[in-house]
Amino acid sequence: MSDTGLLGARRRSLRRVTALIRKETWQILRDPSAIAIGVVLPMVLLVLFGYGLSFDIKDLPVAIVDEQPSQESAAATAGFGLSRYFRPYPVKTMAEAERLMANRTVSAIVRFPPHFARDVALGNAQIQVTVNATDANTGRIALSYASGAVNAWLARDTAEGRLAADGAAIGIESRLWFNDANESSWFLVPGLIVLVMTLIGALLTSLVIAREWERGTFEALFATPVRPGEILLSKTVPYFVMGMLGLALSVAGSQFLFGVPLRGSLWLLVLVSSLYLLVALGIGLVISSATKSQFLANQITFLVTFLPATMLSGFMFDIRSMPWAIQLITRIFPARYFVSSLQTLFLAGDVWAVILPDMAVLAVMATLLMTMAVRATRKKVG
Repeated sequence: MSDTGLLGARRRSLRRVTALIRKETWQILRDPSAIAIGVVLPMVLLVLFGYGLSFDIKDLPVAIVDEQPSQESAAATAGFGLSRYFRPYPVKTMAEAERLMANRTVSAIVRFPPHFARDVALGNAQIQVTVNATDANTGRIALSYASGAVNAWLARDTAEGRLAADGAAIGIESRLWFNDANESSWFLVPGLIVLVMTLIGALLTSLVIAREWERGTFEALFATPVRPGEILLSKTVPYFVMGMLGLALSVAGSQFLFGVPLRGSLWLLVLVSSLYLLVALGIGLVISSATKSQFLANQITFLVTFLPATMLSGFMFDIRSMPWAIQLITRIFPARYFVSSLQTLFLAGDVWAVILPDMAVLAVMATLLMTMAVRATRKKVG
């Protein structure tokens, strides 16, 4: 082939490739799911990890118990107030502080014992720091920050002459509530149960039902006298049973493999888990009815259930350390309430002030989602 012919063939090949690239580009631009995966998802992950999510703690609510107020204890308390890592809640008794800890109003307790001022003068003072260790990582960081706040107070008052330069350092007596063994598995296993329930309830349901939409199975059912509600019920019950079986296996594994205590009632754990599973099933039904595509159902379900259950539920990251805007966003995701209840039931017990509000939110979400699923299916029938 001559050079002219070879050059012409290359030009024709380039035109064909250019046309195919233009065609694929227009196809991507017309496909919202491709834009969401290629553009929106990376930006969401970048914002969440770079701005909203952090293993550091800020504004940690801490109860300050000063049983015999003194100049020394007031100065130490001011050290916690001046730190950007703590938000003090002064209380009068240890019993009141423990109640706030159980209700999750505060995440730590700093207690100045009686005669703290005298002990400081004698050089053998102790400050008791108790942290909520349902999140083992946050508990360890809180203890470290508390030590830093005490040392900063000592350095400041020594420099200003209020304490003797050769005075002994203040000791910190640490206590870990709800996780005495300081085992990360005690914190991680309840969160993993949330992921298992989400996977079975939302992701698996949405994919299976979307597959039936694609194959036309639902249209065949609509030709029968069966009602939309009956169809959805028949699709929900098997996956509900599968989800509860997954719960039973997860709880058994947490007890026998990891030794995670279950300090709350088993029946209450089953009730809360049933509510969350109904929410997850409702999400899967709504998404599959709206998309009728396995690919879209998979991507959307991952974005609205699995990803928030991992990052915005309090499972991996402390919600109170997130910016206020991200904290508001977490309230729309059901996994936040399920994680809160599971960690409470496993490690703290039947703390009704935490569990009842979580159950109420999950019950409302389950009712709304199931109603939406029935109406979406009825529209398809019509």
